[in-house]
Amino acid sequence: METLGQTMRGFRVPGLKSREMRTVDVARCAGYSVQQVRNLERDGVLPPATRTATGYRIYGEIHLQSASAYRALAAGAGPVEAKKIVRAAHQLPVSQALALLDAAHARLDGERTELRQAEEAARAISSEPIDDVRAADSMSVSELAAALGVRPSTLRHWDKEDLVVPDRDPARGTRRYTPDQVRDARIVHQLRKAGYRIAPLRALMPELRRARRSDDVAAALAARDASIVARSKALLDGAAALSAVLSLAASAPRDPAAAKPA
Repeated sequence: METLGQTMRGFRVPGLKSREMRTVDVARCAGYSVQQVRNLERDGVLPPATRTATGYRIYGEIHLQSASAYRALAAGAGPVEAKKIVRAAHQLPVSQALALLDAAHARLDGERTELRQAEEAARAISSEPIDDVRAADSMSVSELAAALGVRPSTLRHWDKEDLVVPDRDPARGTRRYTPDQVRDARIVHQLRKAGYRIAPLRALMPELRRARRSDDVAAALAARDASIVARSKALLDGAAALSAVLSLAASAPRDPAAAKPA
C-alpha cells in the first residue's frame, strides 16, 4: 500500500535543511526535556534515531518536526490522539493517517456546533430569573405544571428523560420540586418552546445547572469558545509541522531491505 512518505515524494518544504542534532538539541528546540524526547522516540512519535559508534543518539530535522507536530497536536486534540496521528505519519498508509487528522478536526467542529447551540440556549432563557431561587418556589407536580402552563404528564416525561428529576416524598412517593429543580423546569420549558429536542437538551442541561447565575453561563460559554479557538489554532500549527515531517520522510533515502516483500 502507498505510504505517506511515498505520496509526498518530490514535495519540498522551503527552508528545511538536513542537520544533525543531539537529544538535548531537539529537547531545547521542541520545548521538551531530554527524557521526554527519548520517550517520544520509544513511543514511535519520533522515528528511530541513528546511533554513533559509542551509542549516542543522532537526530535530524524530521525528529524535530515530529516533536513539534506532536506538541501542537497534543494541545489541539489531546496527547493520546496526537501520538496516533504522528505515529501514523511514520508507519501507516496515507488514508489511515489522514483519517485520524480529519477525525480530530471533526471532533473540534462538533464541539463548536454544540457551543453555538449552548449560546442559543442561553439567549432563549435570558428572560428567566436564574440568578436566585427562593425556598417558597418549592412546588408539587400540579403546582409547577400550572405555573408553567403545561400538563403534569409533561413534567413526568421530563423526569423520565432525566431533564428535570424532582425529589420524592419518602412516605408517599409523590414528586416535589425543590427551588433549583423549579429553575431547571423553567429553563427546559423555555428551551422546548425555542424548538430544542429532548436529546440535545439532555446533553445541555448539566452545563446549565453548573452555571448558577446568568453571568456564570456567559462566562462559561466565553471560556469554552476561547478553548476551542486555541485548540483549533494548535491543530493548524500541528498540521503544518506534520506536512514538514511528510516532506522530510519523502525525501529520505529508502531502505532497500524495507522495500522487499516479506
